[in-house]
Amino acid sequence: MPAPRPLSHLASGHRRLLALALLLLAFAAPALAQALPADAKMIEGFDAVVFSAEITGAFSDSSYLKKFPGPVRVRVENDSEIDREQAVASFVREINRQVDGLDITMAKRGEAANFVVHVVDRDDYQRVGREVYHRPFGTTPGNCIARASYGRSGITRADAIIVSDEGDLLFRRCLIEEVLQGLGPLNDNSDAPQSVFNDTSKLTRFTPYDRVLMNMLYDERLTPGMSRGDAAPLLPTILKEVKRRLRL
Repeated sequence: MPAPRPLSHLASGHRRLLALALLLLAFAAPALAQALPADAKMIEGFDAVVFSAEITGAFSDSSYLKKFPGPVRVRVENDSEIDREQAVASFVREINRQVDGLDITMAKRGEAANFVVHVVDRDDYQRVGREVYHRPFGTTPGNCIARASYGRSGITRADAIIVSDEGDLLFRRCLIEEVLQGLGPLNDNSDAPQSVFNDTSKLTRFTPYDRVLMNMLYDERLTPGMSRGDAAPLLPTILKEVKRRLRL
């Protein structure tokens, strides 16, 4: 019969198990923090960003669904001292991989682009903003902004203006938000902490929450010009299918 183990050995073993459990919880915490809200809350968030717009014109109507009806071809106009073209191209590739139903790539040489990303230094931000918005005396707010030209048949062109020379984190944050917004979710949502569409967040990645919203938007059952009322009966099924496909 083996000799009984000292109590000190058992205590040490328990301490190791406790330490391991705490370590596993620490690694799990970010994942738990990023858990998706309930389906009803996800649909509310979708409605908030899709069926409105942060900036509208005097005679514009943003109450219907807005998205590109066909391929999106992106061009970078880099007026910054820092060359950000590869960073933009990398994010465009990520969107193309992660969002079903959306054909988005960088425009090839000589190919027309319908989405232009303007990368600028702070000193040029207002000038480029006035050019993009065709407002010679206008003021462009913030560190980055997206503008989309759209009608009930869909988005025909989008522009994103992003300040490049105030740090990599700000650039990355702005790149994600404005490129995604230019693809259709043109409104902000302060009630979505897991989303880059919340201006108070400091997220610098394409989050699971936003991947779900973008996949919902580019589902073929949702068409440009669709009203909130027409889309509403489809959203629960689309959401469930998207979450299953993304394994969320």
